[in-house]
Amino acid sequence: MIPRSLCLLALFSTSSLVAQQVTLPLPRLLTMMPMGGQAGQQVQVTITGENIEDVTELTFSTPKISAKPVAGAANQFLVSIAADAPTGVYDARVMSRLGVSSARAFSVNRLPEVVRTKPNNTLETALPLAVGSICNATMTKRAVDYYSFQGVKGQAVAVDCAAVGIDSRLTPVLVLADARGADLKVNRTGGMIDFTPPADGAYIIKVSDLTYQGGERHFYRLAIQKGPAEPQPHTRMVSAMSWPPEGLAARAAASEAEPNNKDAQKISLPCDIAGAFYPAADVDTYEFSAKKGETWWVEVASERLGLNTDPFVLVQQVKDGRFTDVAELYDIAPPMKVTSNGYSYDGPPYDAGSPDVLGRFEAKEDGTYRLQVRDLFGGTRSNPHNLYRLIVRQAAPDFSLAAWAVHMTLRNGDRAALSKPMALRQGDARAFEVVVQRRDGFDGEIDIRMENLPPGVSAAGLKIGKGKTYGHLILTADDKSPRGFSLAKVTGRAVINGREVVRPVHLAGMEWPVKDAKGEIPAPRLMADVPVSVTDSEQAPLTIAAAEDKVHEAVAGSTLKIPLKLTWRNEFNGTSIKVKAYGEGFSSLKEFDIPLKAATHELVLDLAALKIAPGDHTFALQSLGICKYSYNPAAVPLAEAEQKKAEAILAAAAAEAKKVAATDAEAAKKAAEKQKAAEAAMTAATSRMKSVTTAASPTDTVEILISKPIRVHVKPAAPTTAAK
Repeated sequence: MIPRSLCLLALFSTSSLVAQQVTLPLPRLLTMMPMGGQAGQQVQVTITGENIEDVTELTFSTPKISAKPVAGAANQFLVSIAADAPTGVYDARVMSRLGVSSARAFSVNRLPEVVRTKPNNTLETALPLAVGSICNATMTKRAVDYYSFQGVKGQAVAVDCAAVGIDSRLTPVLVLADARGADLKVNRTGGMIDFTPPADGAYIIKVSDLTYQGGERHFYRLAIQKGPAEPQPHTRMVSAMSWPPEGLAARAAASEAEPNNKDAQKISLPCDIAGAFYPAADVDTYEFSAKKGETWWVEVASERLGLNTDPFVLVQQVKDGRFTDVAELYDIAPPMKVTSNGYSYDGPPYDAGSPDVLGRFEAKEDGTYRLQVRDLFGGTRSNPHNLYRLIVRQAAPDFSLAAWAVHMTLRNGDRAALSKPMALRQGDARAFEVVVQRRDGFDGEIDIRMENLPPGVSAAGLKIGKGKTYGHLILTADDKSPRGFSLAKVTGRAVINGREVVRPVHLAGMEWPVKDAKGEIPAPRLMADVPVSVTDSEQAPLTIAAAEDKVHEAVAGSTLKIPLKLTWRNEFNGTSIKVKAYGEGFSSLKEFDIPLKAATHELVLDLAALKIAPGDHTFALQSLGICKYSYNPAAVPLAEAEQKKAEAILAAAAAEAKKVAATDAEAAKKAAEKQKAAEAAMTAATSRMKSVTTAASPTDTVEILISKPIRVHVKPAAPTTAAK
């Protein structure tokens, strides 16, 4: 696979990578506090991030939420949530010098909300919460956070700690205790605790991290609701890209009827059934009739609903009181082989497969059959919230798509798994892997398109070939693109049963920029929209493009020569870059070298060896290189001017303090305070000067290098005399 071939061979030894950063800096929004709010209310949030200087906006993936900067308060915004904003999780982003940032989850609910402002790490300091409210907090490191509420005998409550599903690094342990702190119920899997108080009185909730981690990135939303209640909304995992099928009703047409473990529930096909893996070791059995030769597709969704489950389906024929296995249906395979351990170069850190079920069975003869559904993780768990949706249907060929930025894949094991927003520099080109989950036997070609881009930005989808599981999307910014932003739309198009079918491409990204995935597991998820920006504050270190922006023509089986133009803007290490290709039919192009600083290069394509068929084709070139990169050098003279100004103010304040020291006690006191403030400002200015100077110092940076897309039209070869 091409992404795995993106490697630096002997050129980049392990020791050479120690002082290097991986990929050019991109803007990332890291935290928001609070991380949600009540519909119809306003909330003041404070943000943190990296590479997000000169923030101008805080935007959301819905027009129902807006934000305005708080005057005089850096990185603080007043967020307004419309009264009719639906309950859910939305993506928040900032616009900064380098463009649009990565996303951070922002939750909207209809319950009153509070923010914990005082330590509550003992039973005596437990924070009182009202039933029917949500508390926003960050986990205290190496501690337990305590909360209390008033329970009413016989009135059920549901306690839910949202963390994993709202981009938090917290793995919550939730304990419900009596007023003395004695544990009554425990949930170590991040789920909900359903509880009916046996008596009126105070009850305690304890929250901690599974490994007692904490800090601003370990945030959570603790909800106490009248039971029974639904868990708080959460983000969608990458595996959810294949759910739901197009046209599926929001609710199932039928529900399972317990008990149906030994006594099968009678159904007819097709069917759409809602059920639950409950109680522990639950095996739901459905019985139906089928005709010889009928083929039925079976799909179960549970893990893709955000649940920690592993569904399994067994289909059996029932005959003369005996059961004969017909089919065992397991996981949905990932479209691309994923990384084996989270950081090796043998696959991307994204998994679009799922433990859910999508498979088929054929009835070999008329008769009675039964289908059993179970959770392979459910032997000891008894959780009524572990739901599933079972669909049995005749073939409905279709497909679903997801895309993510290509990640670094060094042979010696680059361990970074970074969030990569579509924030482009001038002259930049970015590659995205587009994967497809094919449904019910569809194996046709898929055309990838991207629309609604900022001025100066273009995109080319490299087709996903017949029967293939992935392709690429290349996003390009001109070297003179103006600063801009837009919400783009990415789609895949295919012909199924004689008609064109258009499906959205879901964008995936990392929740956090993991610098070393060997010590921390990357956490990717799907994004709510596709924001694209271009900045005019920096340019890409290298632009590779065809010398002429045109369709290059050739005859099938011939040799095509394409002149390339290279624009080098940064210094690079080594003597050359090694180049390969993306694109259906072009991925087998033999690797070749381009010398550093070469203004031109001739690309030679042996169409016969590549087996390029007649028709229109698009491909792109890809490489890696180590360039010298300076972060925001324009900030250095500004910081220098700020430092000089602070120095002058301090000198004036010191002179004034010295002048009045022996003449007027009150004036001397004020002058001393003024001098102290000037000294603090001078310290801050000196610190900032040191920081921006260090950042602006050239740093070896390993960067993925992508060319602008190259278009080729291959004409059919003229028929030979013998063929005539």
